[in-house]
Amino acid sequence: MSNNLYKPGQDNLPKGPYIEVGPRGGNIPNPRIVHIDPGDRLPPTQEQGHRWEHR
Repeated sequence: MSNNLYKPGQDNLPKGPYIEVGPRGGNIPNPRIVHIDPGDRLPPTQEQGHRWEHR
């Protein structure tokens, strides 16, 4: 498992782009890509169990 996978709702993470991935970091169809700033929380994912990966 990649060490840069984060659950929705986590905050105080490095700023930058995050892409939605599967539970173990695998690619999913039509992933959401978000950009967060310092202090922002990661938004919900499209499906339960998905994670955010910092890119």
